[in-house]
Amino acid sequence: MVRCLILCLTLGSVSLAVSPLFAADNPQAEIISVEKIWDQAPHNAFTDLVRFQDRWFCVFREGQKHVSKDGALRVLSSVDGKNWKSAALITSDTADLRDAKISVTPDGRLCLAGAGALHQPAAAKHQSYVWYSDDGTDWSTPTEVGDPNFWLWRIAWHNGNAYGIGYGTSGARAARFYKSTDGKTFEQVGQDFEIDGYMNETGLVFLEDDTALCLIRRDGKPNDALLGTSKPPYSDWQWKSTNTYVGGPQLVKLDDGRFIVGGRSRTHGAKTTVWELEPKTATLTPLADLPSGGDTSYPGIVDHDRKLWVSYYSSHEGKTSIYLAKLKLPETPSSK
Repeated sequence: MVRCLILCLTLGSVSLAVSPLFAADNPQAEIISVEKIWDQAPHNAFTDLVRFQDRWFCVFREGQKHVSKDGALRVLSSVDGKNWKSAALITSDTADLRDAKISVTPDGRLCLAGAGALHQPAAAKHQSYVWYSDDGTDWSTPTEVGDPNFWLWRIAWHNGNAYGIGYGTSGARAARFYKSTDGKTFEQVGQDFEIDGYMNETGLVFLEDDTALCLIRRDGKPNDALLGTSKPPYSDWQWKSTNTYVGGPQLVKLDDGRFIVGGRSRTHGAKTTVWELEPKTATLTPLADLPSGGDTSYPGIVDHDRKLWVSYYSSHEGKTSIYLAKLKLPETPSSK
């Protein structure tokens, strides 16, 4: 049984001293501020961020450790992005709930997506779910979505439909594209992706001409992230290598037309990094390494008030906690 527990606890934000990051030959983002916004559970991780009804909502997993049977999905809310309180805690008696992702539906509701690592013995290893809410506090009962043992990583909305990419967690290491007309019944589109390696987590955006862009993580050999493009009906995908490892990826398109990626990099140890993506060449240009290390990544990214708001988790201060960073991006001719 899954239930929602409402807990109105407030954690005082802790500001971290950060330095602007610039390079003469490669202008980078300025880190304006970084604040720890939550550390109440023994392990707090795997975030996402959205702005809804003039409020901020940050979602993530709480548990005893990185993998534990007690995983639950916490929903935080804030008016100003500095003072946060818990709006809901979604728990399960039968699964470790993981990797919360939050989005706004075309009809003006919040959609929370996540996957359950089912307590064994069970008919499957994993099952993906969605919950819906009008206010971020009261949530619907869970709806099973996608196929068992296919982890539906996040949901993106376009032209009234919901889309997502699921990756296999048992047997064949496959990934597939899903579509839903109601946000509850998801059906596979086309065949499984034809990609070598272990495909899994994704960022997904749609362009004005209906082209879909997907950034997909790969582990093992090879372990570079790939950028995929497809046009309706999204049954045929073309892939290019970014030549960069990206763990826990998020991909967003800014109002000024730029594409931003966030995720875990490994260039200087584990860091949560923000890149700019050139979609024609699949080139990722680093913009900033956020204060992070150890167990870290899984950012949520929102373009608001000419700043990039980035939620993420990290263990660089000891305890694995939730952070919120604000970045100012380099100016472009179109954004001045």
